Amino acid sequence: MSPIIHLALAGLVLLSVAACSTAPAVDLTPPPQRPYDAKTQLEYGNRPPPPPAPRY
Repeated sequence: MSPIIHLALAGLVLLSVAACSTAPAVDLTPPPQRPYDAKTQLEYGNRPPPPPAPRY
């Protein structure tokens, strides 16, 4: 094969690998607040409910 074909194929492989190598974005938004409903009022009274468990 001629060097131009080798270079073109190497470029295509490089572009395909580069397109697949990006990691998906990580969602850093905090979880929504838990509602302060009647059940929470019965369980905790006037105290605020404990913070939600950490997400791993």
